[in-house]
Amino acid sequence: MGDVLLALSIPVLVFGGGIYAACDCWWRRRHPAPPSPYTHRAARLAEQDMLLLAEEIVDDAYAALGPLYDAPAASSAPGPAGPPAALSSRPARPASTPGRGPSQPAGVRKR
Repeated sequence: MGDVLLALSIPVLVFGGGIYAACDCWWRRRHPAPPSPYTHRAARLAEQDMLLLAEEIVDDAYAALGPLYDAPAASSAPGPAGPPAALSSRPARPASTPGRGPSQPAGVRKR
């Protein structure tokens, strides 16, 4: 008889633990804890540290790669100055929208 009670007590304990967890979850959803000023302060400090680290990363990257983006110096390679003849003979394309207003509607195509 003792073995049967021991074997049946395990499912009862598991079921009881599940009921307790469900009730506890329900109670905590209806009665949340008030916000703590310490967690808000910790979040602000962590955000500030993250921003400082990101700024440092960007500054280091710009220091390393900045010269690549600066205006190129005059090349010492021999060759004609200016764009190639094929590019300079083309007329300049007009802007897609000449003004700030809406563009003109497209013509209707017949099929």
